[in-house]
Amino acid sequence: MVSKIRVLGGTPLRGEVTVRGAKNLVPKAMVAALLSAEQSKLRNVPLIRDVDVVSDLLRMHGATVDYDQEAGVLGITPGSINLPEDPVEMDKLAGSSRIPILFAGPLLHNLGEAFIPDLGGCHIGSRPVNFHLRVLEDFGARRIQEAAGMHLIAEKPLKAKPVHLPYPSVGATEQTLLTAVMAQGITELTNAAVEPEIMDLIAILQKMGAIISVDTDRTIRIEGVDKLRGYSHTALPDRIEAGSWACAALATGGDVFVRGAEQQSMTSFLNVFRKVGGEFDVQDEGIRFWHPGGELHSMALQTDVHPGFMTDWQQPLVVALTQATGISIVHETVYEERFGFTEALNEMGASIQTYRECLGGLPCRFGQRNFYHSAVIQGPTKLRAADIDVPDLRGGFSHLIAALAAEGESVVSGIDIIDRGYEHFMQKLRALGANVVKEG
Repeated sequence: MVSKIRVLGGTPLRGEVTVRGAKNLVPKAMVAALLSAEQSKLRNVPLIRDVDVVSDLLRMHGATVDYDQEAGVLGITPGSINLPEDPVEMDKLAGSSRIPILFAGPLLHNLGEAFIPDLGGCHIGSRPVNFHLRVLEDFGARRIQEAAGMHLIAEKPLKAKPVHLPYPSVGATEQTLLTAVMAQGITELTNAAVEPEIMDLIAILQKMGAIISVDTDRTIRIEGVDKLRGYSHTALPDRIEAGSWACAALATGGDVFVRGAEQQSMTSFLNVFRKVGGEFDVQDEGIRFWHPGGELHSMALQTDVHPGFMTDWQQPLVVALTQATGISIVHETVYEERFGFTEALNEMGASIQTYRECLGGLPCRFGQRNFYHSAVIQGPTKLRAADIDVPDLRGGFSHLIAALAAEGESVVSGIDIIDRGYEHFMQKLRALGANVVKEG
């Protein structure tokens, strides 16, 4: 049975929620633990499905994983690493995560081989792994395609090679880091992603004994070492979840204190939030977000890699922009198919048109291709209740926000995917006064 919730909208969200470690960092930090035989300890770990998936994958490879859910502390002891005996079971896990490709570097260093199952993840556009594979092959791995995935073999120690990313991909940057730290020689990675989660992963690797320097021109230099040790680290807070709750407060006319939210990693979001007409107050323990009353302001916005406006903030913000006065323009430059979620919003009364053309300040890599990657939002429009099927993680939470802002009772189906990135989201909704009931 597909899980769904009934949402009686029209009530402003008010109260407090807590965000813990970033979904875009924690699973990668867990994989990094395989680079050492010693125990690693990670704190501020959220109870989300991606953590469960990676925990199971680590156990399948022979590691011991202990998770104190209440304290948010995760202990990983690699022990005797091995390849899973049953690729089918590994493939079942991989259907809900793309993390397995990042196991390749650590496993090649440990075992001289790795098996990567077919990969899943959210359907928001092309997320090819060919560049991951090219990096691994350049470093000395050989690829064999099998029925359930790819078998990678390194008959000799991996050797560093220069890596240039055609686009500052987060996943490709993570792959290069996790592979290069123990490769022979110095890897110069150019046009790298520099998101806060990447910087936190670099901090973890440095604690383990890696030698990594970051230049201001997106160049990362990694000097390979022979051995790494375990780490003890507190994960940075989840800026995506914090922004999602902020947009929920804005769209519903509410007032939400997000405990654990951090200003430094959310600078571009906070600027946009204020321009739209929201208010916030940065405190030592978190950030309070609220709708101050009056009209929200339309605006033109373009997503970009860090330090630009994050693509994962775009979808919840679009819901808030349906309540802004005037015409807003949003140009998505990171994922080419991220506006599919707007169809449900239009069914709820929103006025959103999507376009193939680049409607931002500059043309992007999708401009000459057949992708609807720009949106024009006319507001304010009253949202009405509807039956909605969740398309992906961030789009699904955005649909929840729309249902909370709408008049009447909505039914949102397929909400299990939201568990991938939002810890205890049902409890948090109820704590903010939302009228929600889970079914199935």
